[in-house]
Amino acid sequence: MHGGSADVRSPELIEFHLRMTLTSRMIETSRGTFHVRRAGVPGAPVLLLLHGWPQSSYCWQPVARALADRFDLVMPDLRGLGDSPRTLEPLAYTKQALAGDVLAVMETLAIERCTLIGHDWGGAVAQELAFAAPGRIQRLVLLNILVLANSRGNRAARAALAAVGNRPMWYQFFQHANGLPEAMIPGNEAAWLGYFLKTWSRSGFPAAAFDEYVRCYAIEHTPATGAAYYRCHKADSARWRELAGRRLTMPALYIHGRHDPVIVSEFTHHLDDVFEDIRLETLDAAHFVAEECPDAVARLIGCFAEGG
Repeated sequence: MHGGSADVRSPELIEFHLRMTLTSRMIETSRGTFHVRRAGVPGAPVLLLLHGWPQSSYCWQPVARALADRFDLVMPDLRGLGDSPRTLEPLAYTKQALAGDVLAVMETLAIERCTLIGHDWGGAVAQELAFAAPGRIQRLVLLNILVLANSRGNRAARAALAAVGNRPMWYQFFQHANGLPEAMIPGNEAAWLGYFLKTWSRSGFPAAAFDEYVRCYAIEHTPATGAAYYRCHKADSARWRELAGRRLTMPALYIHGRHDPVIVSEFTHHLDDVFEDIRLETLDAAHFVAEECPDAVARLIGCFAEGG
């Protein structure tokens, strides 16, 4: 619990507070123009939240409703998704390059330190940023993503996926095929995204969020820029091999939806190999934990960010 006042906040009051504080704007940085949502209390501790594929910063809005009264929430759209720029150079989507984008957002917004939170590919970007600028990351939260330097856990996970013929990974192979997503997805965005957003969710997927992601995926070149997150696998893998043996010293929390068909439980094994201070929390959810269990995710993030 976080004090008596937190116990009496009504859902209507929280929703009103979020509506009054939520902003959505484009910002100019040294690495380009990015779309950023922001909510909460100016001057409060900063939570910097990074979304995954195929989403946008919209994914954090249900979580923000429960946190906007005591944190400053900064939620950028990563390059190639949401309303941020569609860059057609594939190497712009290595997770190290995307971390450079996020650092540029921090510089523009004068964010010196933050609790950094990342889901899916946003979690990989968050780890790259934590390795690059550890002094600026007070605490780190990861949701349903591999831990880049976790060699033992990642080997176990690859073996578990190989045991089922890597069937859950088909969409990654599809996106590696140059020209194929670009030819087949336009006009079929709802069917494409529906496969993941609706079948990878245990409790149904919010209709408003689904419509928003379909809108964003229909923006010109998004099938290519979304696929670029996967097409730079060779460069990413080479980079992550360099991280072997490196450890992160800031306190960390891993939130795992245990029914995820791709980020299987083996990915959460041996986390102590990478983190000096790590806590694992599992939820009765699949991959899209922020949309499936926003109250539980917000409770875990809020308590952890406050030192609990």
